[in-house]
Amino acid sequence: MTSRILITGGSGHLGSRTAERAATVGFSVVGTYLRTPAPVAGERLDICDRSAVQELIERVRPDAVIHTASGRDDWHVVADGAAHVAAASVAASARLVHVSSDALFSGRNVEYDETATPDPIYPYGAAKAAAETAVRAIDPQAAVVRTSLILGDGHGQHERLTRDLITGHVHGALFTDMIRKPVHVFDLADALLELATGDYAGILNVAGTDPVSRYDLGVLMARREGLDPAQIPAATIAHSGLRLPTDVRLCTDRATSVLNVRLRGAYEFMTMPLPKTSRQQDQRSLPRHGGARQRIWWTPTAPARRVGAR
Repeated sequence: MTSRILITGGSGHLGSRTAERAATVGFSVVGTYLRTPAPVAGERLDICDRSAVQELIERVRPDAVIHTASGRDDWHVVADGAAHVAAASVAASARLVHVSSDALFSGRNVEYDETATPDPIYPYGAAKAAAETAVRAIDPQAAVVRTSLILGDGHGQHERLTRDLITGHVHGALFTDMIRKPVHVFDLADALLELATGDYAGILNVAGTDPVSRYDLGVLMARREGLDPAQIPAATIAHSGLRLPTDVRLCTDRATSVLNVRLRGAYEFMTMPLPKTSRQQDQRSLPRHGGARQRIWWTPTAPARRVGAR
């Protein structure tokens, strides 16, 4: 029976929401951070430090590890860090749930199921593909969760960027030809916890049901928050000069069959009002358990890329 869960990246968006929801339903939760501790993340951990990862997992002795930490632009964090977490988890006989990304696909095939072979076209996607390979080689029983754009509670990167574009804090645009299947952070967190207590092994796509462009997603967010969608600048990848995946849609038929969590689409959850506070939980699916203006282009699952300044 899973009772103690270690969540790497517990100070991040997904990690903190997963930790909060785990604690709410009765798990003993240990969260990690790199630079800034959080109420749900009190253990400092650099996942690039193999010995530190091993020491922490040996000391905590978790029943399960959910690996949400990611360095975005740092190969060693994304790929090597994932390998370190996997090796330490196996040594401690802990169940591992590894969070991967749709960034490891080029978009040439549009639809991708769990058998799809990664064909990344930019560094972050390549690092995520390498991380998957390492994790699956080290721990064949691990659940490897490929997911997409994470938002819904008002704190997702895309939500923050859309507000900044509308208010003029940054200059840039949202792509009309970059299509993903966004997932609500609560849905994804609940899926990770369900997998942590189960025995599913291998790749599982966990994403929302609705394909939507970055621009249209921004429009949905603006309407939800009473902002003016007409203030959102639009652009295309083709005219940006960037090499990025365009249309990447994760097929979620398998997730629908093996998970109890209902994965909502963006056209559903982005029309719902935000919680009154960031800590207020959406309880619908939780089971009980004993400055300077810069021009930016928004990229798939990575930070905004600065391509100029003023």
